Amino acid sequence: MHNNYFHEKDYHTPVNHKRIIWDRLSLGTSIYFKFKYVQILFANRKLALKNQYDTFQWAKSSYNILEYVEDCGGKFHITGFDNIEKVKDEPVVFISNHMGTLETMVFPCLIAPIKDVTFVVKESLTTNKCFGPIMRARNPIAVSRHNSRHDLLKVLNEGKEKLSQGISIVIFPQSTRTLEMVPEKFNSMGIKLAQKSGVKVIPVAIKTDFWANGKLIKDLGYTRRKEPIYIKFGEPIEIKGSGKEEHQLVIDFIQKNLDEWNKK
Repeated sequence: MHNNYFHEKDYHTPVNHKRIIWDRLSLGTSIYFKFKYVQILFANRKLALKNQYDTFQWAKSSYNILEYVEDCGGKFHITGFDNIEKVKDEPVVFISNHMGTLETMVFPCLIAPIKDVTFVVKESLTTNKCFGPIMRARNPIAVSRHNSRHDLLKVLNEGKEKLSQGISIVIFPQSTRTLEMVPEKFNSMGIKLAQKSGVKVIPVAIKTDFWANGKLIKDLGYTRRKEPIYIKFGEPIEIKGSGKEEHQLVIDFIQKNLDEWNKK
């Protein structure tokens, strides 16, 4: 399987890509960006309610959002597609840091054309009147975040079943969206799932603070046009022994890339 949206191992927004006129007319605000995001959201919701929001539509709408981000000044630097290709015939656990909405919106067009995939998400998102139909259409693993032990057991059990069906899983081990990488708050749920299921993990480092979190509605934050967007997929890692070493490798991979990006 090959990603029809990206044909090289890396992708960088063309330097001559210009902001769309409607965004320039927004006078430095994020009005147009928010409008287009909400428009795509409701179009997806409509498809989901008709049971038509399949993997193809999911990846397509994800790519549309990536394009609108670029139209509104976003500059993507995505690397490591070749590492996904290395495991295209086997399910894996993607373990990523979590800054905001952007990565959840863009990951589908980066991964789904190559591999069947779903997410571990907050249970509240699956019951939300707006997001609910979309989230449920993608059959995620929903956790409450009120009982860590219960959440772990649910991820291990449901995750193992999905992985056995060839469906890869994206996990954000941080309990909430944050700009900083705090190792102590980066749980080992993804490593434990991979270990129990006998699959590899792919670490993913992201810097997506271009799309800030909103104060009232997190998904409707403002855009920071000067902030480049970085997404990097690491080498597949096989879990051996207790998994502690591999957990540290994932943390080190993310921290190393964040440090390098923050210096630019």
